[in-house]
Amino acid sequence: MNEIIYILTGPTGVGKTEIAVNWAETNGAEILSCDSLLVYSGMDVGTAKPSTESMRRIPHHGINVVDLTSAYSIGDYVKLAENSIREIQEKGDKALVVGGSSFYLRCFFSPVVDDMKIPEAVTEQVERLNTKKGLDGLVLELTRLNPLGLGELDTRNPRRVANALKRCLASGKTVNALKEAFLEGRSPFADFRKQVCCLMRSPEDLRSRIEDRTRAMMEAGLVEEVNFLISKGIKSNPTAASAIGYRETIAYLNGDISLEKLEKEIIQNTIALAKKQLKSIRKQIPIDREVNLIGGERVEELFLE
Repeated sequence: MNEIIYILTGPTGVGKTEIAVNWAETNGAEILSCDSLLVYSGMDVGTAKPSTESMRRIPHHGINVVDLTSAYSIGDYVKLAENSIREIQEKGDKALVVGGSSFYLRCFFSPVVDDMKIPEAVTEQVERLNTKKGLDGLVLELTRLNPLGLGELDTRNPRRVANALKRCLASGKTVNALKEAFLEGRSPFADFRKQVCCLMRSPEDLRSRIEDRTRAMMEAGLVEEVNFLISKGIKSNPTAASAIGYRETIAYLNGDISLEKLEKEIIQNTIALAKKQLKSIRKQIPIDREVNLIGGERVEELFLE
């Protein structure tokens, strides 16, 4: 059994998908997606989900796991990752984790879930506040309970804000105090060795790739996909509906922005996300090797062994 978990990361648009498939083919690996959106069936074009051909070439785990309207938490992902890595390594294959979300990637290095029980009354309180005042109201209440700040909490993510508020209300502790206590725990993957490669590109190259990818998404039917997903209930899932590419398209279909502005906003927001991801990865994930890509998608050596 191979006790190493190989992790390929980097900002959105850098080229992880094709490089991962090529490396997996050469090195006898299967791929475990580390992405909070690829788990949803139907969110294909806007997430740049690996193609059918890529998934035919190499077995992928963590993709199309749940229905669009289902809740999916980091705890659910940890369970999936544990089962997938065990399955892959029992076959004698290597496990290659691929993703750009440091929030999800952190589960391979530190604890990310706890067993805190949230009283039903607290859940109902937060849901009432969300219904009445939305995300802004949740953030305002959370800020009131945390006068020293919210640390690295993504205040644009409705699910994370709601969960943080529930935990603060249930425990009577601040976000930072809860985090300190939590980090004293142990990662479920602590017994594995990890090898981490971060893919990089120049800002100009990454911007060009993001622009090209966005145009390709538009041509591939992003608007049609989102229109269909609205009929399937995407708006009832804050994580899915607020994802880049989807929230802008929903705004377009609501008549809030023009088609020309739609493409520009997706590009602008994706570039901002890529910068944020790279900063978070470098800060939160122990990188063993950085590979600066120029041009082609084949990289023979990704990991130091």
